Amino acid sequence: MVNIESLVRKNIWELKPYSTARNEFSGEASVFLDANESSYNAPYNRYPDPMQWELKRAIAAQKNVAAEQIALGGAGSDELIDLLIRTFCEPKQDNIVAIAPTYAMYKVAADINNVEYRKVALNAQFDLCANELLRVTDEHTKQIWLCSPNNPTGNSLNRREIVKIIEAFSGIVVLDEAYIDFSEHKTFLRELHKYPNLVVLQTFSKAWASAGVRLGMAFAAREIIDVLNKVKYPYNINVLTQQHALQHIVQHDDDVKTWVKNLLAEREKLRAALISLPCVLHTFPSDANFILTKVADANATYRYLVSRGVIVRNRHNVEMCESCLRITVGTPEENAKLLAELRSVEPKEAQ
Repeated sequence: MVNIESLVRKNIWELKPYSTARNEFSGEASVFLDANESSYNAPYNRYPDPMQWELKRAIAAQKNVAAEQIALGGAGSDELIDLLIRTFCEPKQDNIVAIAPTYAMYKVAADINNVEYRKVALNAQFDLCANELLRVTDEHTKQIWLCSPNNPTGNSLNRREIVKIIEAFSGIVVLDEAYIDFSEHKTFLRELHKYPNLVVLQTFSKAWASAGVRLGMAFAAREIIDVLNKVKYPYNINVLTQQHALQHIVQHDDDVKTWVKNLLAEREKLRAALISLPCVLHTFPSDANFILTKVADANATYRYLVSRGVIVRNRHNVEMCESCLRITVGTPEENAKLLAELRSVEPKEAQ
């Protein structure tokens, strides 16, 4: 069994969290004079529920987990990434291990918190070897970070290797599933009861088409969630975000399924079209809502597309992604515009 107390920073475990006025009251009331709020401009004059219980219960029902197993991030998953590192890793002492290439915010959050970031390169197929990640851990490794489907490569990581890491590692394993809705692979949410050291991240930004709302979700054993709730800022999810997310879950669940279905069909059409272009050298398999695409000259192609008002992500300077562009799957009209412009790009020898 994993001892969560031994993993949490000592000062965090002993922390007495800030208690809001709304934390101290539960039940029904008609007069609120406890939080120094304005009496005008209802309902926005009131502080939001600091624990977001109504929203968490709606998410719990949809994801088939307990509401007590959920923590929410008001700056999307980026807030949760920082919160996890800040809670478990002692600055200048502890380290985290992650795959490479992967989502850049893991390293940014580690650097901000002055925590050593150890990266382990994926193989030529952009997959991981559990033994290689475990080999670089030591007594100060508090977390291993995985992203599946991975960003920017788009592929899902080998499930057996992920399980091997979770079962062999005595610290926290964070599995970022931001793109899981676009994958045929199953989420690890169903495995939470088996692995008390597992944290699964998901988001409203991708399949739920709400990137502008900035709402991330962390799912884990209640003991981990309880610690995160001690450290998070009191009202980290504003009332507008909570209202939008609740409305989205209630009114747009079927719409999300349709959006995902349409996007997956468009992804395959786009990939087939990209392969046929002279300037495209290779497209990598994708379980996400984007396609990593190798072109003859990524920098020149990127600049040309920008000049034509088409913005993709240049990943040429990312290790193992040399000469690659990351192309988000858009609407049929947006994809047609992209393809039309790429047909004008002169093919060259690979750099």
